[in-house]
Amino acid sequence: MALSGTGTAQTDLAAGKPTGESSHTDVYASANITDASRSTYWESANNAFPQWVQVDLGSARSASRVVLRLPATWGARTQVMSLGGSTDGTTLKPSAAYTFDPSTGDTVTLTFPAATQRYFRGTVTANSGWPAGQVSEFQIWNS
Repeated sequence: MALSGTGTAQTDLAAGKPTGESSHTDVYASANITDASRSTYWESANNAFPQWVQVDLGSARSASRVVLRLPATWGARTQVMSLGGSTDGTTLKPSAAYTFDPSTGDTVTLTFPAATQRYFRGTVTANSGWPAGQVSEFQIWNS
């Protein structure tokens, strides 16, 4: 049976886009968060919270959901983080504790009212699994 209809295609706006960071450890730079590989990740400097990582979409784009992932083989951990947008620090999601757990694919989804921003920044202030901020994938969805 053929499917038909109309709708809006969902697109990960962050895929392949440039990134920025407050710091990184060893080879775990922020560019890893938009490379579409769960085995690579950003890890901030240890024992130096808060830390942040961001994606530059190149121009202002509308989004209403950010999906954060860690490597699929990692154990459970909770990171306390907030989500900001643009260059002026607009808060899209206030600071809260987000649990990354293997039973849910080590994935956290942050939803918010649609916002048009160029930069999306995650700020990490605590991590129960390691003394640094960690993100493998930082996906920004247009719907």
